[in-house]
Amino acid sequence: MNEHANPQTLSARADELEERMMHALGERIATKSVLFRMADGEIAMESGPALRAANPDKYFLMGADPRLPAMPKKPTLIDFFNNRFASLNHLLQSATLALKNGHSEKVVLACLLHDIGVAGFIRCDHGYWGAQMIEPYVDEEVSWAVRTHQALRFFPDASVGYEYPQMYIDNFGADYKPEPYIVREYERARNHKYYMTSRLICVNDIYSFDPNAKVNLDDFVDIVGRHFRQPEDGLGFDDSPSAHMWRTLMWPTRFL
Repeated sequence: MNEHANPQTLSARADELEERMMHALGERIATKSVLFRMADGEIAMESGPALRAANPDKYFLMGADPRLPAMPKKPTLIDFFNNRFASLNHLLQSATLALKNGHSEKVVLACLLHDIGVAGFIRCDHGYWGAQMIEPYVDEEVSWAVRTHQALRFFPDASVGYEYPQMYIDNFGADYKPEPYIVREYERARNHKYYMTSRLICVNDIYSFDPNAKVNLDDFVDIVGRHFRQPEDGLGFDDSPSAHMWRTLMWPTRFL
């Protein structure tokens, strides 16, 4: 039979892929979060009993997912960069530009970390997610800057030559207006003592992503070492207010 005469539906191909991935898990059942399914336009949760009925000889995954790169017992920020963040190029380009422009190490670190919410979790409100992740481990100036760049990027500042990005017009439309909470955040930030640190994230952001840029995470290991307070027990195991976020990145398919 010509397989092209009756091509599989998108749903059938997805089911087939999921089946192959389940086999890669061996004797464990990996589950997807409600948030994962909402990203596909579906509000649903996998039923534990139904999954057990379909896989009677398997237990639910309650640890590391073997399909993902292994994490060490005491993971560092660099380990998350290498094994969990989906994209490094943009972050490294931004930090490299800040370094070339002669900014302080705190500004460079803020540029390096400003989009880890996108790289590790989700695009929506990524500045807030990223700031919460790093707050226990960096100076207030750095986490505040990461949080607030979420709002500042939508507003120009002629004093530093920052214009509204053309990329935003191309991506969101010329008539897009930021939500009221973003406007309020911007207005609060304008007179804040750390305003310029956050604004410099915007200045050194890369709004045309260059896949051919020559960047290297090793260039920032020393700066991370000086300004990121690495917990002795490893990120996720130090009982900080954001430790659970790092554990979620380590074990994204853990059942509970």
